[in-house]
Amino acid sequence: MQVTMLAIGAAGILLLVVSLVLGDLVDGVLEGVGPDALSGLAVAGFLAAFGFVGALALSAGATGAVAIVVGLLAGAAAGAGAGFLSTRLMRGGDEDTVSSAGLVGLTGSVVEAVPAGGLGMVSVVASGHITRLNARAEEPLPAGTAVVVTGVLSPTSVTVARRS
Repeated sequence: MQVTMLAIGAAGILLLVVSLVLGDLVDGVLEGVGPDALSGLAVAGFLAAFGFVGALALSAGATGAVAIVVGLLAGAAAGAGAGFLSTRLMRGGDEDTVSSAGLVGLTGSVVEAVPAGGLGMVSVVASGHITRLNARAEEPLPAGTAVVVTGVLSPTSVTVARRS
């Protein structure tokens, strides 16, 4: 029975490698079977944990039935964790598209000096993205000056003022 459990664990590791190398192929096979959390990674995690924890329980002196129950519990935990993590990773972060309407009030710094009556360049972090914008100011601002965006002239150009 221990050899069978080790073979199941090895099959889980093999499925994990296939999932990592071939990616969506395994997930495509499982697509119609259940929820998104039932991915190749979740099945691989279940099989690996079930097999190896069951074999470990057998080597510790547990009976076959106890080893199967312990393996099932470990496999369910590993599969659920892998499924949860893979769906979170596939969904991505909370990155938003940078829009000019959300620029007013952002703080940043002057990258290229802003001359009086001319355009310079500022750098701000908008929706998690470092964004460089053309900038105008009422006073000349040297590079490195901390600024706040006070208005939007166009999608690539803003007005700024020295941050106090």
